[in-house]
Amino acid sequence: MRVSVIGCGYLGAVHAAAMAELGHDVVGIDVDSEKIAMLENGQPPFFEPDLPEILSRAHESGRLTFSTDITLVADCDVHFIGVGTPQLPHSDAADMQYVEAAFEGLSQHMRPDAVIVGKSTVPVGTAQELANKLQAIHPNASLIWNPEFLREGFAVKDTLEPDRVVYGLSAKELESGDRARSLQVLDDVYKQILATGTPRLVTDYATAELVKVSANAFLATKISFINAMAEIAEATGADVTQLADAIGLDERIGRRFLNAGVGFGGGCLPKDIRALIARAEELGVGRSVTFLREVDDINSRRRERVVELATEVLGGSLNGKRVAVLGLTFKPNSDDVRDSPALDVAVRLKGLGADVVATDPQGIPNAEQRHPQINYELSTEKALQSADLVLLVTEWDEYKQLDPTFVGSLVREKNLIDGRNALVPVQWSLAEWNYFGLGR
Repeated sequence: MRVSVIGCGYLGAVHAAAMAELGHDVVGIDVDSEKIAMLENGQPPFFEPDLPEILSRAHESGRLTFSTDITLVADCDVHFIGVGTPQLPHSDAADMQYVEAAFEGLSQHMRPDAVIVGKSTVPVGTAQELANKLQAIHPNASLIWNPEFLREGFAVKDTLEPDRVVYGLSAKELESGDRARSLQVLDDVYKQILATGTPRLVTDYATAELVKVSANAFLATKISFINAMAEIAEATGADVTQLADAIGLDERIGRRFLNAGVGFGGGCLPKDIRALIARAEELGVGRSVTFLREVDDINSRRRERVVELATEVLGGSLNGKRVAVLGLTFKPNSDDVRDSPALDVAVRLKGLGADVVATDPQGIPNAEQRHPQINYELSTEKALQSADLVLLVTEWDEYKQLDPTFVGSLVREKNLIDGRNALVPVQWSLAEWNYFGLGR
């Protein structure tokens, strides 16, 4: 099929390459000419495992092109909208200007019978509003909402081998059941994926829009819950990791995402839960998600706790103390530093007078653009040199595999805060380190 993808950021670029991998002819559209130039040369504008390989294969096949010219979508059968919905500068609500601009551009150049597929994470009610506008402009066109569930570091796999696909249809098409035109078109797009037995859920617009934000809200709640238990563990001498192991064996709860530490970040969870709160308040049901404000507050407190602990470990003052910060991205296998707990902690330590030297395998260029006041060092060994405190805040494999004895030969003082509880405490203690894990 002829497919367009509007928006070639993290979501759009991965989706465009994946659609070409499935055999479709794809054109990716974005207003950022620099980003488009990189993608046209087969270079991802961000770090994501496996993306360079499928991008290269797509280019070699001739099935994938990128452009700033939206008129190239004119002969496409299906149009995916994958633009960002960041948090507004002075509000918790989502900024919808990019979705609106993408829709406006498409409506002017699309075939009058084409199918638009929304993938952006939007406030509930957006799809119906867009569908109403589309009906007025192109009565024979269709809109379907198909939320994405990508995990950074696993985005290619999550696109080509998703654990489920969700279709949000209009009320009229829902009445048509399996005969619904947009459903049939999207089934054709995802034919190879569905053939593997991937579950397909067909819902109304509102449900499809809520699936993504509610999933993120649930994950954020689970992470903040165990971090709340970490606060109690620290006050009582309990071990939150053993606690998580114990309650995680309960099938109703499960162990995944019960990892206490410095908290969650990135471009999705923080802004999505805030946007959900904002939208619920607009709908007059804000009380239903009041607990999410506490989820957000707990997450922020964990960053503060790391800074407090660093101050305590170093005798009450950070002034002039050399702190080696291991990790800058919000999670490993990514170069994303948006709302990153690791970068936030590094900035806070710097503000309190610490001589911060931060390192990360992928995140330094993005971190430098946001906070040039921090000293960055690509070499882990150089970052550790003469440190008074080592702080692990992003659990990259290379940091988890560090040898305590070797690291001890590099630093000035053997003080370690494991902000992700990613290390084995006894190994570091046996090497005469002062080991501090959050909630342990």
